Amino acid sequence: MNPADAVAAVFREEYGRAVSVVLRTTQDLGLAEEAVQEAFTAAAERWPSEGVPERAGAWIITTARRRAVDRFRRETARGGKEAEAALLRQYDDDGDPDVFGDDRLKLLFVCCHPALSLQARIALALKVLGGLTTAQIASAFLVSETTMAQRLSRAKAKIRDSRIPYRVPSGSELPERLAAVLSVVYLIYNEGYSADLGTQADRAGLCREAIRLCRTISHLLPDEPEGEGLLALMLLSESRLQARSGPHGALIPLAEQDRSLWDDALISEGLSLVGRCLRRGRLGPYQLQAAIQAVHSTAPSASATDWQRVVRLYDALAQLAPGPVVELNRAVALAEVTGPEAALAVVDRLKLGDYHVFHAVRADLLRRLGRADQAAHEYADAARLAPSPGERAFLQARMRDLGAS
Repeated sequence: MNPADAVAAVFREEYGRAVSVVLRTTQDLGLAEEAVQEAFTAAAERWPSEGVPERAGAWIITTARRRAVDRFRRETARGGKEAEAALLRQYDDDGDPDVFGDDRLKLLFVCCHPALSLQARIALALKVLGGLTTAQIASAFLVSETTMAQRLSRAKAKIRDSRIPYRVPSGSELPERLAAVLSVVYLIYNEGYSADLGTQADRAGLCREAIRLCRTISHLLPDEPEGEGLLALMLLSESRLQARSGPHGALIPLAEQDRSLWDDALISEGLSLVGRCLRRGRLGPYQLQAAIQAVHSTAPSASATDWQRVVRLYDALAQLAPGPVVELNRAVALAEVTGPEAALAVVDRLKLGDYHVFHAVRADLLRRLGRADQAAHEYADAARLAPSPGERAFLQARMRDLGAS
């Protein structure tokens, strides 16, 4: 692996942990982030000539802590030796032996402090834990990059001004933070699943990390069925990894996938989790989404899918977690039950003009209604807004099928 790839790989694997380790001692999130970013910059400059260290993650953490010490010396009145003593004491780089046993999960619960708004918690955790760019987070929230940058800045200022401590939440505090924590985990998974991250390794790394975090959360909070629901949802989605893109990376939609490529082991585990969490009788949005995926996973073909059941599950989801994206997905299922015209009437009421999936769904419905020119226009808008090359390739192919260029 060349040094540039090594820096990128260590960033994927260690960024969140490095921020957590430095934050543990600095108690200053902004300082911890800046120190870790400076460490990665130093790695990019030095590793090509000096070679990649054997323990590259530890190198990043040590360098970040020293950068934090330098910052303390320059910007505080604490006295350099005191700051250095505080920051350079020996650590077990494998993390604290606390209830989490995982630095990144601890950081996730800290970022999801109830003093912050729900959206701010999620955005901040994505930034700090996942190392996602502001543009990537803005895309996940369907807002502008400027809006998201302001939201992140306010969240960090709130943590600083309110002196929110970096500490492990007590057991009684965990459930109130769970909804935001699960949202972050799912957004990390979705970012890996769909966004333009440049390499398959980037994508796979984020998806694996989200699944790993969710397994740990489910173990930590075994009485919370939404954790199992989210784990099931991600496993069932991940089971289709080998089938959802063609040889050149173009997206293959669910209805056209070769189902023999689906991962039976992941499906089996996902179905088991869906059944177990639903039997508890405490329905939540992730459990319902997992149940919808379970219907698809057990259908022998798209045409043999129990679409009426899918619509009923979306009806229940709309009751628990109403929103335009849920309505859009419900319309896709509705089109299979009542036809594309009724579904198009639903879609046309939604205000999702900046969301590429909205245009893709509308294009498909128009195509099925024989309105080719309008469908081609919608495919063009969808391709323009799509975040990943694979999705753009699929949408442009659909345009060509309609005779559009």
